Amino acid sequence: MIRRPFPGLSTLSAFAGRVKNPYYRGPATDHFDGVRFFSPEQPQDKGLAEFLRWQFGGGRKPWPKSYPSPFRDKPPAQVPGLRVVLIGHASFLIQVAELNILIDPVFAQRASPVPFAGPKRVNPPGVAFEDLPPIHAVLITHNHYDHLDLDAVERLWQRYRPRIVAPLGNDAVIRAGHPEIVVEVRDWGGACALGNGVTAHVEPAHHWSARGLADRRMALWCAYVLTTPAGVIYHIGDTGFGSGGIFRAVCERFGRPRLAHLPIGAYEPRWFMRPQHMNPEDAVRSFGLVEAEQALGHHWGTFRLTNEGIEEPLSDLDAALRAADVPGDRFRPLRPGEIWRPDAA
Repeated sequence: MIRRPFPGLSTLSAFAGRVKNPYYRGPATDHFDGVRFFSPEQPQDKGLAEFLRWQFGGGRKPWPKSYPSPFRDKPPAQVPGLRVVLIGHASFLIQVAELNILIDPVFAQRASPVPFAGPKRVNPPGVAFEDLPPIHAVLITHNHYDHLDLDAVERLWQRYRPRIVAPLGNDAVIRAGHPEIVVEVRDWGGACALGNGVTAHVEPAHHWSARGLADRRMALWCAYVLTTPAGVIYHIGDTGFGSGGIFRAVCERFGRPRLAHLPIGAYEPRWFMRPQHMNPEDAVRSFGLVEAEQALGHHWGTFRLTNEGIEEPLSDLDAALRAADVPGDRFRPLRPGEIWRPDAA
């Protein structure tokens, strides 16, 4: 029996003639009801009353206007082994097997549909756009503004003509503003060979999607597993912990990852954020379940999205690692421009 996370979805499907999905049409599955996508384990969406309770309930800790990173990177043109740098928030450059792969590249000043309001970045990208090496592939996890920067995707397309991979429906989101861009879409469980022995596998995550007020869950979201000659890399853009099954499944299907990118920020208040965002304790639990050799923490310290203070993810991660008896060097929270290489781990 399919568990639907949003009680209105069944009704919406019944009236599919009136409710249209502008991004994707396809048969119903165990995570698509004919109109909207959903995570089978994820509880029902919060409503307007709960959103307003969060927004006006207090408890939001102040952030500084500027939180510059001590790191800055100018990557080499290619790397035969493995080199990873955090550009900022959830944007990574992975250089592996002489391929340069960008995940969720966001260079915008705000994670917002408008340039004058919304979460503003408190540090510049750790790699300037002009300092990027030739980009071979761009992987998009979902269409929230802190993960999908359409202007950046268009600039990357004009400069490099990379392979662009995204979960179902996100091709329509990208091509609505830039119809010339070619986007390869996959469902959960799908894969895309990128060359040089590297394959991007599209895997489940507990999250949601929207670019506006009327398109909630109408494009799919995902995590990625990269199988590479340098080992397995597991990247999560956003997810709740759920039962932990999605992490166990990655380990069972792909083996123990060499590296996991795990989000550690945007998690307070827990009563609101738990289904969609892990906190550091959840991230450490997922690290144990996926059995990764190394984890890098991201999704913190660039855009203020939720209630916690800017450095709370660091202290909460430290506490969670000590409680789980995990050495701190096995789970590093990265700052923009900070590099990780396996030979320096």
